[in-house]
This record gives sequence, structure tokens and C-alpha cells, in this order.
Amino acid sequence: MAEVVAVYPNRVRIAVNDISALAHDDLVEVGSYLKVYDSTESAIIAIIENYSIELRPSKDDQLDRVYMIEAVPLGIIDRDGHFERGGGGIAIPPKTVSVALKNEVQKIYNTVDRKNRFHFAQLAQDEEVDVPVDGNKFFSRHFAIVGSTGSGKSHAMARIIQKATEIRDEEVGQQYELNNTHVIIFDLHAEYRSAFPEANQIGVDSLVLPYWLLNSEELQDLFIESNEEQSHNQIAILKKSITEGKRLSFSGSDERKELIHYDSPLFFDIDKVLGDIKAKNEERVATVTAAGKPSEKAGPLFGKLDNFLTRLENRRNDRRLDFLLGARAKNTKLEDVLRQFTGYVKGAHSNVTVIDLSGVPFEVLSLTVSLVSRLLFDYSYYFKKGNAEGRSETPLLVVYEEAHKYVPKSALSKYSSSRNAIERIAKEGRKYGITAAIVSQRPAEISETIFSQCNNFLAMRLTNPEDQNYVKRLIPDSLGPLTDALPMLSSGEALLIGDAAVMPSRVRLDHAYPPPSSSDVLYLREWARPWHDVPFEPLVQDWEK
Repeated sequence: MAEVVAVYPNRVRIAVNDISALAHDDLVEVGSYLKVYDSTESAIIAIIENYSIELRPSKDDQLDRVYMIEAVPLGIIDRDGHFERGGGGIAIPPKTVSVALKNEVQKIYNTVDRKNRFHFAQLAQDEEVDVPVDGNKFFSRHFAIVGSTGSGKSHAMARIIQKATEIRDEEVGQQYELNNTHVIIFDLHAEYRSAFPEANQIGVDSLVLPYWLLNSEELQDLFIESNEEQSHNQIAILKKSITEGKRLSFSGSDERKELIHYDSPLFFDIDKVLGDIKAKNEERVATVTAAGKPSEKAGPLFGKLDNFLTRLENRRNDRRLDFLLGARAKNTKLEDVLRQFTGYVKGAHSNVTVIDLSGVPFEVLSLTVSLVSRLLFDYSYYFKKGNAEGRSETPLLVVYEEAHKYVPKSALSKYSSSRNAIERIAKEGRKYGITAAIVSQRPAEISETIFSQCNNFLAMRLTNPEDQNYVKRLIPDSLGPLTDALPMLSSGEALLIGDAAVMPSRVRLDHAYPPPSSSDVLYLREWARPWHDVPFEPLVQDWEK
């Protein structure tokens, strides 16, 4: 016999005398689902959180074993079989308790509209039960995948994208090679190339990110040290020189030329700007002596821009920054830049664009992410604005792998541009068909503004207590102690929580195939092999580029 002995807002307590009678042929364990019926024939669906065994004296002076089960309510099935999330509507008194059978649990998950069903995981307790999500709700709202190193984040993200590129419109069938999926991945450690061999692969050697598309904040982040004594003069002269440079290169009418400003996405010659600033630093102005003779004196900025010029010249001559300040950046067009990131490369369209940031110098990493994110947002905005029906016909998913590296909570100015760009996508992107996937092993270090905009979470194993508590605060469902399983999840397991999920679930994700190259190095296997000679010459040549 199973009897409900307490009903709380966030849990149900059940006493069971004969566990075999409750389970029948099914296994009962932490994570199993129960049905708790009331007098109206509605039933709570609850997941077992923990259980204890109490020994109680019986009539014949023996000790009876009573199982005390605590379960977290996930939702209610009404008498017509409809499932609704939330567990506060159980009528008093609750009557019977039974284990939810596999087909009953599957039926609940299948309440997702078939046309919107998107599947990438199975129930961790029973991998024969598929756990689909509502694909529209999953991708049209930002989501996060968090977990410690080795928990399977990259595999999970790769499999989700692989599934997204496989879906087809059933009315059209399989008559086309590419569907209309558009995914951009910021890949910090060159992990995703192997998972998407047909992707539009952009490394630092092929990346073109023109300096003239940088906005005022990004330009100042690149060229100016905010703590220098002359920083205010540097900002003023940079703004004036760049604005004049954009007007000089503009071929339109004089009326439109007057509307050009510092942030206009128009070409200017960085070398001319450098020359203008050098001239200001060496400027001498005409004057007249007390005796009335013509003379010269140092200009107002004479010698005050030495450090600024040195920094500008160092940046301009840094070969590592050729993708930003080199000849390619000077000669490219905005359309080509947008095609590069959205997969519309001429003659080689692709669903997935992998931006390999492993070769980008760390000092410009945040700036690079900032500029690309801003361009993608503006592309989405102007595309929807120009669509006759106001539709976003090419919605974008932007994957921020290792997001804590370039959008931390830090107040340092070098992170402000990337934080502003990604926060803008987080707060406004849904309206224009651009959503973010935040992937991180240190969620507690990421801007709260970004995480608080996520509606769906895949919380994988987290071992850091600070990260665990941070995720528990952000998760939209009031799951209470269910999230205590975070440090104990095995690799590939996750808590699937959010608007797109039928109910909060502990799931096992499908393996990515082909997988990303994020697996641990097998030290013993490699060390056990015969001595391996390293070809140092090509290694050094690549290093010295």
C-alpha cells in the first residue's frame, strides 16, 4: 500500500509498505516518475527526489520496513489526459499512488505538437523514452548549456546543431540539399571543425573583419588606454580624424556627406588617420614675437601624442591583426563580410559557420566577438525591416562557446564592447530573429543580464558550488532540491529545464556524430606507443606566421 502523508507546494511525501506492490514490474529509483491521483481523477506527475526507510513495530512485535518517498511535482494530468505544468492544483485528499509506466511518460512528452517536435535526448532513467522539446520555443528563445570540463557541453551543442541541419519540411520532402538553418559558432579551441566538416570554416588566415566597421567604443578599446593622462585628447583627435576620413571617402551627395558621423559603417583609410595624428603631434603654429617678427611655436598637441602614435603604429604593423587592419580589411565590402558570417559564401552555401578564434590574439578577442555579434544583429534588424511581411526568413542562432572568456562580469573596459553587443542580442534579438546559445563551464562569471534572458537550460555536471548556486537562482522552474543532482550527473547527462520542455527532466543526450574534437587526451594510450618524432620545421613555420 502507498499512502500520501503530506503535500507541500514543492513536494509530496509518500509512505509505502510494500514497494513491490507499488512498482509491479517496473524499477523504482531516484528519478522515477509517480502518479498521485485525487478524488477528481486528476493526477500529479512527480519525480522521486529521495527516499528513506523507517523501521516501525508491528502487531506481532516485529519491525516493518516503511519506505518514505519524497517526490517533486512536475505537472498535473487532468481527467481528459491533458498535461499541464505546475504541481499546486491537487485536490484534497489525494487517493492512490502508482508508478507512471513507460508508455504513460512517453505520452506526456509527446504532447508537444508534432510539427514543432525537436528531439535530441532521451530520459536518463529509461533511454527508450524520447524527450522532445518544442523546437520553436527552444530556438526562438535564448538557451544555455552549462557544465564543468568533461561534462559533455560541446558534444551536446554539436548534436543539437547537427539535428537542426537535418530537419526537413515534410510538404517539400527531401528534395533539397540544405535546409534553411543558419548557425554561427564562436569556437575558442578549434573543437567544432571535426563535428561540421562541410561547414563554412573561418580561421584567422581567412577571417576578414574590417577595422572601418568598428564603432566608437571598439575603436577606442583597440587604440586607446583609458588610464593615460592624455586619453581625452586621444579620443578627440581619433574621432575627428576618422569622421573626416569617412566623409572624404564617401562618394554620395554633399547633403548626405554632412550626416556621416563617427559610428557610420563607412570606409576610412587607417594610414591617413595615422598620418593626421602624427601631423598633430608634430604641429607648429605661426605666431609673432614681441618685436613683431613672424615665428613658430609648438601646437596644442605637440609631443602629447607620442604614446598614442606608438600604440597605433604597433597595432597597424602587427601581422597577427592583418584580418582586422591589413590589406584584405581595406579592400573588402560590407556585403562580403555579411556573406562570410551568415553562410552565403558565393558558390558554397552552408548551414553552419565555424569562426575559429583559437588564432585570434587574446587582446582583441572580445573586440572580435563584439564586432561580429553587432554585425549579425544589424543584419537581422535590416533584413526584417526590409521584408515586405515583416518576417525574419533567415533566423540566426549564435553559439557563444566558452562565453565566460569574453563576456565576464568584470567591469574592465576591454570587455565592455563585447558585453554590450551580446547583451543587446539577449535583450532584443528575439524580435529580429537572432538568438543566442550560451555555453560555459563557469556560469557564475558571466554577465547576469545575458543569463537572465535565457528561457531554456541544459544544466550538465557542475562541481563548483558557486556555479551550482548561480544556476539554481537563474533556472526558471521552482525545482528546489532536484537541482542538487548537478554535481552527480554523469558525462552526457543534463537537467533539461525551461519553456520548451514539457516538464523538467533528467536526460541523456544523443552522441554527436561526427564528434567535436573536445575529448580528453588519452595519456596512457599515447605514452605506451613507440617514440614519436616531431616534425618541428612546419610547426615553427606555422608558429612564426
